[in-house]
Amino acid sequence: MNQQPSPARTATVYERQRQLLITALRSRGIQDDLVLAAMNSIPRELFVPPAMMGRAYEDSALPIDNRQTISQPYTVALMTQELQVRSGMKVLEIGTGSGYQAAVLAQLGANVVSIERHPLLSKKARALLDQLGYAVTCRVGDGTIGYRDGEPYDGIIVTAGAPDVPEPLARQLAIGGVLVVPVGPRDQQVLYRVTRTGQETWKAEERGPCKFVPLIGRSGWDESAG
Repeated sequence: MNQQPSPARTATVYERQRQLLITALRSRGIQDDLVLAAMNSIPRELFVPPAMMGRAYEDSALPIDNRQTISQPYTVALMTQELQVRSGMKVLEIGTGSGYQAAVLAQLGANVVSIERHPLLSKKARALLDQLGYAVTCRVGDGTIGYRDGEPYDGIIVTAGAPDVPEPLARQLAIGGVLVVPVGPRDQQVLYRVTRTGQETWKAEERGPCKFVPLIGRSGWDESAG
């Protein structure tokens, strides 16, 4: 007779896989101990579809609902590290997706507002984040124009690829605030770290190649175009 593994044993397996992932992320250059500790405390297996739970700790992007993806763990770690999140920061996330990136930000102590254009994804992410005790404000809307009710933000993180740096997001940063955003063609982008240095000045720094689903919206890609 086949026996199903016990929940405790399954949890232990995931914990080991999570620790191995954290070791791999450190070896790839993620050195922010707070980011690594946050990711080590979050059950990523709950943020992927049930059929994908066995792959939750692979360092790769995985499909979720609405033809979207949960980002590769290395990418989540890198973007969070670039944002330099610290407790009490006000952070806007564009693209809630599964809710995993929002959980990482909240675990670090950020006050997070997350915008998602797909109502189903937003609803599922909100339910899971609530279940895990993360007080993330989830909203449905066009993330490319930001969320003015909460501005200015200390940090903005965009989890989809934009054709250019969305100006509305850059303008919703506080002076000294940081926007982390993938920019480039639909099939390949470059990760940028954009710092607002003054009322009308910003500094953009490249952080390497990346690949995301397209950022759809008024200041992103047209959904009907390719």
